[in-house]
Amino acid sequence: MWNFLKNYGLLVLMAAGFVSVIVMILMLDVSPQALPQSPLRIEKVDGEVIDFTVEVAKTPEQISYGLMFRQELAPRHGMLFILPEVKEAHFWMQNTLISLDMVFIGEDGVIRHIHPMARPRDTTLISSRFPVKAVLEVNGGETQFLGVSTGDIIQHEALGNFKPQ
Repeated sequence: MWNFLKNYGLLVLMAAGFVSVIVMILMLDVSPQALPQSPLRIEKVDGEVIDFTVEVAKTPEQISYGLMFRQELAPRHGMLFILPEVKEAHFWMQNTLISLDMVFIGEDGVIRHIHPMARPRDTTLISSRFPVKAVLEVNGGETQFLGVSTGDIIQHEALGNFKPQ
């Protein structure tokens, strides 16, 4: 009988510990990160200029976290990811709650590819299709609405090509 109580007590203690860990995990703050903002300009091939405000993700942690857990993104706002090297990039939408357009940018600032309307929480890899230095994420459908397309130029200080007007 004593062995039964001792083993049962150990089981109850282990279960209580497990429940405590789960509660602590659920209480963790998973609020979105906020990075400093800076101006970004898109110069379209027809000469039109569109101004955005972006947060810049440069570190591996910032790039991994991106726009996860954001409930909304203001119009003409986004996040610019500066990649550590020029290469084909792959992104996904796990833990991203809003639809996004992904704009893949070459080292020269030229838009190489746009993946429109990436689905929230989708774990399918989205490819840049070409070697890129940066990725701009904006609200889903915004690139089409503004007429942004491949060949347009992204200007930002992190790309070394920002031209104040």
